[in-house]
Amino acid sequence: MRCVRPAWRITLCLPLALVAAGAGQAAPIVPLGLAVRADVATSNDTQRLAHWVVSSNDAQGRPFIIIDKVAARVFAFMPDGSLRGEAPALLGLARGDISPPGIGNRKLVDIGPADRITPAGRFEAEMGRDLTNDILWVDYDAAISLHRVVTNKPAERRLARLATASALDNRISYGCINVPAVFYETIVAPLFRPANGVVYVLPERRAFADVFAAAAASGSPPSSWHIDAKPVSAPPGQSLPARADITAPKSESL
Repeated sequence: MRCVRPAWRITLCLPLALVAAGAGQAAPIVPLGLAVRADVATSNDTQRLAHWVVSSNDAQGRPFIIIDKVAARVFAFMPDGSLRGEAPALLGLARGDISPPGIGNRKLVDIGPADRITPAGRFEAEMGRDLTNDILWVDYDAAISLHRVVTNKPAERRLARLATASALDNRISYGCINVPAVFYETIVAPLFRPANGVVYVLPERRAFADVFAAAAASGSPPSSWHIDAKPVSAPPGQSLPARADITAPKSESL
C-alpha cells in the first residue's frame, strides 16, 4: 500500500497494523552463500548499476538496495558492496517511472490505478514506523516505502503473487514495495537500522541513461566482475527454502 505520512515521519503505512508477520507465508528468498550469477537471472542493468555504485562509492559506505522493476526483484547489499540477499517484490500497479505531482499528499481513495507508480531513481532511504511496524522510507515526499507484504485483503493474493516465477503478476500496490516478511526482517531491517542507506530503483519506461547517467557513462562491468554473496541464516523458527520450492497454488489463477 502507499503510505500516509505524519508530520513527524512515523509512518501510518496503512494497513500495516494488519500485516501477517510471516505466519503461513512462503519465504521466496534465495539462500545465500550462492552468488547471484549462479542462481538468479540478474539483468544487465542490475549488474551495471551495482558495479557503478561500488566502484564510485556512490552509497558512501552505507548499505544499498537495487530494485529491478522489470524483474520485480529486490537486491540488498552490504556497505562493502557484497550481496546480503535478494527476493521478489510487489510493485505499483501502474507502469511508469515518475510519481504524479503531489501524490504524497493524496488520500489512498484519491489515487487512481494509473497513478499507482513505483518511481525510478536514487533515493536516500531511512527507517520509519507506523503504529506497530517498522518500514523503510524510499521516497518520503511521494509516500513510497519498502515494507513487509500486506496481506489484509485475501482477494489480492499477494503471497501467491510473490511465489510465482513470473513477474507479470507482481503489480498490485499503490506504489510501495512489498517484500516477504522474512526477507524484510532478516535482511532489510538489520542492514538499515544501524544507519540510513540508499535505494536505487531501475526504470521500466525511461532509458537507463536518463535515470542513472553517471552509471551509464561508466560503461559495462568488466567480465571478471560479479556480485558476491554473503551467507545468511534465518531467524529462529523460520527457514529459507530453495528457489525451486517457491510455487503458487496450482488452483489459483493470477
